[in-house]
Amino acid sequence: MKVTVNINLGGYAFNIDEDAYERLRQYMKSLEKEFSVESSASEIMSDIEGRIAELFKMRLNNFKQVITMKDVEEVMAILGSPELISGTGTSDEPPPRSQRRIYRDPDRRVFGGVCAGISAYLDWDPLIMRIIFAILVLPGGFGLALYLILWIVLPEAKTTAQKLEMRGDPVTVGNIRDSVKQEFETVKKKMKL
Repeated sequence: MKVTVNINLGGYAFNIDEDAYERLRQYMKSLEKEFSVESSASEIMSDIEGRIAELFKMRLNNFKQVITMKDVEEVMAILGSPELISGTGTSDEPPPRSQRRIYRDPDRRVFGGVCAGISAYLDWDPLIMRIIFAILVLPGGFGLALYLILWIVLPEAKTTAQKLEMRGDPVTVGNIRDSVKQEFETVKKKMKL
């Protein structure tokens, strides 16, 4: 018999084995220590917590309701260790590959982000996709109907992890940190204008 702990992670409640909780707590503390010097540390940690919650949700089902040590270790392997992020550790393993997913891109959108999202998925310039949709609008409005359907069907990339998946980048702690720092710098530049 094992003791379980209830935790709230990324806005979701999880039951987690006590030993797995302790390992996760140590991992989170080491991440907090790693990012404590960053100006956007709270945003980085929030995005990392959200990604861990997503990965934990994928591991639960009707027959499995408790996060185990194995689940925590798998999630840590996906995200990467703090030592690798800081450059003090070494790894012979290649970074985990990420499967591209299609989302609407809120950062480069003109209207709904459909063209920008498809362009990010295909690794094209958004202008090319916008021209294609503009051409499709002319003969009978097919492009407009298609755009509206895609706007309804495609989810918007809200989290940093979703934005990384949209571009096909691995969703690791280092990539989350870099992406949040880039967004933070973009906002600072816009505030100065």
